[in-house]
Amino acid sequence: MTPLHLLEQYGPREAMDYDVVVVGAGPGGLATAIRLKQLAQAAGAEVSVAVLEKGSEPGAHILSGAVMDPRALTELLPDWARSGAPLHQPVAGDDVLFLTPQAAHRTPDWLVPRNFHNEGCFVVSLGQVTKWLAEQAEGLGVDIFPGFAAAEVLYDDNGAVRGVATGHMGLGKNGEPTADFQLGMELNARYTLFAEGARGHLGKQLIERFQLDAGRDPQSYALGIKELWEVPADKAQPGRVVHTAGWPLQADCYGGGFLYHLEGNRVTLGFVTGLDYANPWLSPFEEMQRWKTHPAIRAHLEGGRRLGYGARAIAAGGLLSLPKLAFPGGALVGCDAGTLNAARIKGSHAAIKTGMLAAEAAFAALQAGRSRDELAAYPEAFERSWLHEELHASRNFKAWFKKGLRVGALMTGVEHWLLPRLGVKTPPWTLHRDKPDHLALRPAAQCEPIAYPKPDGKLTFDRLSSVFASNTNHGEDQPAHLRLLDERVPLSVNAASYAAPETRYCPAGVYELVGDGQDGGGQQRLQINAQNCLHCKTCDIKDPTQNITWVVPEGGGGPNYAGM
Repeated sequence: MTPLHLLEQYGPREAMDYDVVVVGAGPGGLATAIRLKQLAQAAGAEVSVAVLEKGSEPGAHILSGAVMDPRALTELLPDWARSGAPLHQPVAGDDVLFLTPQAAHRTPDWLVPRNFHNEGCFVVSLGQVTKWLAEQAEGLGVDIFPGFAAAEVLYDDNGAVRGVATGHMGLGKNGEPTADFQLGMELNARYTLFAEGARGHLGKQLIERFQLDAGRDPQSYALGIKELWEVPADKAQPGRVVHTAGWPLQADCYGGGFLYHLEGNRVTLGFVTGLDYANPWLSPFEEMQRWKTHPAIRAHLEGGRRLGYGARAIAAGGLLSLPKLAFPGGALVGCDAGTLNAARIKGSHAAIKTGMLAAEAAFAALQAGRSRDELAAYPEAFERSWLHEELHASRNFKAWFKKGLRVGALMTGVEHWLLPRLGVKTPPWTLHRDKPDHLALRPAAQCEPIAYPKPDGKLTFDRLSSVFASNTNHGEDQPAHLRLLDERVPLSVNAASYAAPETRYCPAGVYELVGDGQDGGGQQRLQINAQNCLHCKTCDIKDPTQNITWVVPEGGGGPNYAGM
């Protein structure tokens, strides 16, 4: 919320009015804007649409594997291939590997479950796809505002969402204006659609305010850590898709690795760790680095060089964790709601499809002269869609793996290999979860510490050099965007009971225990290096006491995932 004294001293804020405001210029948000303009053109109507993007440009904060299913894109833009969409590398083959410390056991092709089949999909840089989508949106007349972070939800007198306000620019670390201060701007809309990605800062507030998750399973998340490599030409296998399970994670920890060969001798690879892990000594970053040393992974990379690095939380709870999608004045789109299909390891097609459905409901409401009511037609259309059918068939995926790797692998085979062969589209049983990720941590004294090898600087790396490879930048003199509700908790609870897990689960070295240095007594304090933040949201999710809140920094800051 904006401090009242700033509005009193510098206000009122400049305001702009639109029919629809979209928060987030990712695939879901841009699909929303494109579909609105398509419908308006077809009907000969005028619909004004604005898209806010906190990154320096569309795609700057986009991070995904990514193997892209083009189904939704084809529905949105049927001539995408002729229009220059950067989907250049079709999938040429799938390897599903179960790793032990030294061996890799490949699943025979005929035994690979349907969720791991990628025929007709493309290995892409989702950031490049997003840039292209932004060009299509602007060509249709959408106003895109990069570098403007939506920092506050605005409500009308009836409690409906009436728009958003962007964050202020030029605040000092103390929260007070500097000589470069600029007041944020209000964007008012008849409908405001939120497409911020997983664990959206404003989406989280809306879910709580409107109790959108009432009666749903708690959302479950994973942390995906990714690198982009250039490899020697003799190691390039364009279109080869590799997924791994097993080592280095323990059998009771959800997660696995991916390695995708792009065109141009590039390889994108990463490791996904479920944030419902129990051992506070575990470090997702170190697990990813250790995974690369496996002979089956090392063989793809030796002789190459790392080009980029990034990390992002993934909403993995699936259909049973989806909140209600609509509320008075707006709706949630894509990963802001959690529509990623964890079983397929794909979310961009779901984001695009939900964006289209939300746009169609909003356009119909605008044409009917309505404003700021609940877009009930959106969730109704979602429940009738092929996406809902897909997510329904995969609804148990994460819950099975919570029972261990063997049970998860067996039941994935049953639900996605055996049942389809018996003519059963969706399993006749449903598993539920009742515990959020942050409650999964056990006290450090009850868990075995994990000794990770030191990085070699060639295949494996440390956090700080990795952050450098992400092109992350935040202004030095701005308020920290990582807020502690109680500054005593990091030492009194987190360090005392859980051995300071924030120093390990953060993939960017943001959280660090340091000595006070003033009294010589060796007392420690938690230092927050907010300038390193990759905007992955892991701390907001995994902190065991929910004492850390992630809020948006100044627009334009954060990573710049060029080519990722």
